Amino acid sequence: MTCPSASPADVEPPDQVRADGAPAEARPRRAAPAEAPEPGGTVPGTRPPWTFLTNHGHVLLAVTRSRDARVSEIAAQVGISGRATLSILKDLESAGYLSRQRNGRRSHYTVDGHRPFRHPTVAAHEIGELLAVLAPAEDGGEGVVP
Repeated sequence: MTCPSASPADVEPPDQVRADGAPAEARPRRAAPAEAPEPGGTVPGTRPPWTFLTNHGHVLLAVTRSRDARVSEIAAQVGISGRATLSILKDLESAGYLSRQRNGRRSHYTVDGHRPFRHPTVAAHEIGELLAVLAPAEDGGEGVVP
């Protein structure tokens, strides 16, 4: 019996004989892998499905780089929806990592770089240490307000 979805070119001919003398059924050929995965399980040239920073971290970086950025601009930069961006901005503001000041229809954000990391293993460090590395003022970022 052959595989119903396989074409004749995709099927290996039987190379064994059954006990009754009839040829064994043909098996579908296996497709050769495109490229061997790297040690982390990813294919070369592709990115893994995870990142080191959460969306909260990416939004905070975007605000650090441009304190007057619109929600839609932050969302596009991070790769999330505007609604998710608003929710994250609210989280960061309520936790004290940033403050928002309305200027007409726009918002101006101020980042507090002296807030500690939330995870206990790095809580002795301030968030400004990370932001200074990933969004330094000399690279066009507006920097962190002390």
